[in-house]
Order: sequence, then C-alpha cells, then structure tokens
Amino acid sequence: MDAGEDLKASLKLDSKTKRRLSLAQLDALVLNALGVSVVDAEELPDGFANAVWLARLDDDRRVVVKVGPPPDLELLTYEHDLLRTEAMVYHLAERAGLPLPRLLYAAFDDPVGGDFLIMSALGGTPWNRTRVEPAEERAIRFELGGLLARLHAIPGSSVYGYPYAGLTGRNWREAFLVMAGAVLDDAVRYDTSLPASLLDIMRLLHRNASVLEDVAMPSLIHFDLWPGNVFLTPDRRIEAVIDHERAFWGDPVADFVVPTIFGELTDDDPILAGYREAGGRLELTPSAKVRLNLYRTYLYLILLVEDGPRQYPEEGYARIRTLSVESLQRALAFLDV
Repeated sequence: MDAGEDLKASLKLDSKTKRRLSLAQLDALVLNALGVSVVDAEELPDGFANAVWLARLDDDRRVVVKVGPPPDLELLTYEHDLLRTEAMVYHLAERAGLPLPRLLYAAFDDPVGGDFLIMSALGGTPWNRTRVEPAEERAIRFELGGLLARLHAIPGSSVYGYPYAGLTGRNWREAFLVMAGAVLDDAVRYDTSLPASLLDIMRLLHRNASVLEDVAMPSLIHFDLWPGNVFLTPDRRIEAVIDHERAFWGDPVADFVVPTIFGELTDDDPILAGYREAGGRLELTPSAKVRLNLYRTYLYLILLVEDGPRQYPEEGYARIRTLSVESLQRALAFLDV
C-alpha cells in the first residue's frame, strides 16, 4: 500500500452520517427481510457514510447489514440514494461473474432503517488489514486490473453520470462537468476551505474538458477501489470487491485514480498489465493523463468537502486533509500547463 492507502486504513472512520440502530432494531430489520433473528452483531469500523454490521443469525449464517444515512440528513449532492446505486451494481456485476458478496435483500424507504442492504459475509480479510509481500502486492494489483476490465465491459446505461442522484449528461463531458459543479456547490454549502478559488478550479476543469469527448460510451465505474474494499483469501487472491455506492457511468480511466490515490499511475503498474491482459484498452496518452488529473481533482474535492456533513474526528482526518490538499494542488498544476 502507498502512504495514502495506509493512512486511510488507520483512520477511525466515524462520521455523523452513520445511522445508529439498537440490536433490537437491527433484529427487526433482518427478521422482516429474511425471516430469521439476529443472535449477535458488531458494528464494523470501515466505511465513511453508511453504518455496517456483521450479524450472526439464529440459523448460523453470518451476514452483513449495511444501513444508509437517515433520510433527512444532509449529504453531498452525489450521495443521494447511495445504496440504490450499490444494489444496481450488485445486480449488474453478479451477472458478469465478478467476485462479490451475495446481495440477499435490498429495502428502500424502510420506516426504521431507511435504505438498507443485507449481504452474505465474506470469509477473507480486507487487503488493508493483511500483511502482503511486494510480490504478492504486484499479483493482487494485476488481478484487480483484470476485474476492472470485466467491470468496465458490463453493458448498461445509455446515460452518463449518477442516475440516482440526478447528476447526468447526454455525453461524458456534460455529465462530468455537472458532477464536478455539484461538488463545488457543496463546497460553498459547507464553507470548505480549498487551496484554490472555486472560479479557478472550474476554469481549469472547463479549459481541459475537450479531452472528455474521447469517451465514446459509458462504462460502469466503481471509483472507490482502495484496499479496504478488496477482500483477500488466505493465499492472497481476491475473494471479492465491495462498497459500490460511489459507482457512476463514465470513463474507465477514472477507475485508476483511487488505486493510485495521492500518487501517480505509471505504465509499469501491474494493475494496467492485468487490465490489458483481460481485454481492457488503456494507454497513457496525453488525453488519458489529462483525464486522470481531471478525475483526481474531482476525488480530492470530494475528500475535502465531505468532512462538512460527516464531521470526521479531527485527530484522524487532519492528515487526510493535508494529503488531499497537496494532491489537489498537483492535479490543478498539471491542468494549468
């Protein structure tokens, strides 16, 4: 893992958006959904927006219950109906044979839990909590690249962007500028301190937006594939990828930003070799490099602005903020050449 991934792994991911449920409320959700009771449950520490429990049922199954924020809570604009996006990805990706937990139940607008999902529990451990040797890490990145190629080949939307959040466009250029504009609007709403003015950031996004016209069709983009969302088997193979709530329809290049968070994508990265071997087409052309920095700008803006509604503990978030500011400055400098 690079420094950014290690930092994110160690952060206590508590936030004001996590819904608090008692064991009795959790039991009521599961009983109504699956017809079995919860024997015991523990809240899992990972995750930023949603509350997640690992529950043992009275039929000896282990399931994961993921509950969205309270319906009346303010979020970033793109975060509306996050779990509906995730359920969509489960249905599409399962048909494509991607390694995922099984989605056992999805409920929306439940009077107790709002939106929630119940999934099969995994047997492995997250990559960020597993000690791996350098050779094993290269193999994992190679395998992850192959999974990304399969994800991007899933046929689906004729619309670009976030359909459930209403941030869409007729083409990728239009959709991305709508998405970026929404997070900048959120920066105003939450009075977020940024290392450049909103006008300068939007000017650079629009000035470089012509490269987005190189994207001819929408691909399904995960956009959150950091090691905490990749589960490994004991022999260091990928068991499953999780947490699809940030997914959108757009440019495959965007999915290489989070696996290289706070760093750079190089042509010798095993993730690119695995992607190409599995049929994915991506060369680090001048257009692709500009697009990478557009998407890095978008990601680092999210990491800075989301502290507004989530109110992370300062002792953990301070270093994330510093890295995000520094990385955003580098991306903007690239776009300003």
